[in-house]
Amino acid sequence: MLNLTTNNGKTGFDSRLSSGRYSSAYDVYPPVKLKPGDALISSISVEKPGVLPNMLRPSDHAANPIQTAAVLTCMSGAVPADTFRPSYCDRRRDRLYHAGDLQRGLLPRLPLDGIRMRYDSGPLSLAFMERIFERPWLDTITYGFAAPMENMPVYGREFARAAGIGSLLLCSDFTPEQKEKLLINMVQVGIDLWGIVQAGGHAGWFAHGGHNSGRKWLIAFAGLMLGDAEMAAPSKTYPSLALQEDMQTMYDKGWTGAGVVYAGHFGSKGHPDNPDWGSYEHLPPAEWPGDIGESYRRCCTSLAWVGQALAARILGAEDEWNHPAFFDYVDRWMTEDDSEAIQVIKQVRGRDYSASWSRQRQTWDPFVQDMWDTYRWTYSPQPARRGGDRRGAAGDPPRR
Repeated sequence: MLNLTTNNGKTGFDSRLSSGRYSSAYDVYPPVKLKPGDALISSISVEKPGVLPNMLRPSDHAANPIQTAAVLTCMSGAVPADTFRPSYCDRRRDRLYHAGDLQRGLLPRLPLDGIRMRYDSGPLSLAFMERIFERPWLDTITYGFAAPMENMPVYGREFARAAGIGSLLLCSDFTPEQKEKLLINMVQVGIDLWGIVQAGGHAGWFAHGGHNSGRKWLIAFAGLMLGDAEMAAPSKTYPSLALQEDMQTMYDKGWTGAGVVYAGHFGSKGHPDNPDWGSYEHLPPAEWPGDIGESYRRCCTSLAWVGQALAARILGAEDEWNHPAFFDYVDRWMTEDDSEAIQVIKQVRGRDYSASWSRQRQTWDPFVQDMWDTYRWTYSPQPARRGGDRRGAAGDPPRR
């Protein structure tokens, strides 16, 4: 494909893409003549979809037929060797980023004594995360239906987990030299996602279950590292930009007594065709319009947000994030004892959320869990803000 676009909902990589997302009109074949500003993306498909494991979730196998993809970018002339590749959606190239400008001094070196170097499904290392971020993340088709399986996570929950794990590793006690490759790879992914935003890509990544998490922090982190204030604060730069974590967290009086709540499957405004996709935590469970909000709150969003929220706090990026309810909600998730709440839910709705994967005070990944337990309370809660009651949010760490 030549010059991937952001807002037509179609692509040309493989005719087996689901739900009408393929169009042969976007295919190009050699010989292809490139001009400055062009980006040619070549892909390799699998013979049989559903075989390759999902990144960070190897027990799952998405039906995506695309195995991998690479980008060839045409420039108007030679560039310095430390130049980041422009985003595959960036036609203007009015600003090039350089590794020499990275603000490496912002990254602390937090000791890893007692921290489990494991993600959910196995051992964790810098090399493991370097590979996660090594290849281009093509994210112009919503819901990951055209994601190259060997390049990137398929689901937003794993986007957020990767963003959190990677940035926390970069805040850990490795040498700058050891961190360099992961830092470069993560910043490149952030540049690519920022290019999608600047090109008008589907107005951002709107709330929908667990699909669209993780993008905001990857963009903001890249902006912080590059000293680009607009990239570091995407929702300030583009106030109408839809971002899932922000759409799904808000201040309100929750039924458990918390002052910050999960705003629903589709955000607080819900969806006109699905009455249970909006806010619900302000109501007692007997009055909930459905169970989808609470189920996704527990399975596919909150547990995955912890790492990126902690990394943003460590790097002092709460102001750039520009949505304090997100941080207060994550604090609530990690401190509020939900033992009584899940019994009430089970009694009145018949849903049992007592399984380990769906409980508050837990994350998906042991590394993130231990980093939170060790370092969250080194970075004290910010003062209470106008517009929100902080009850049930930050407080003393739970006793373990």
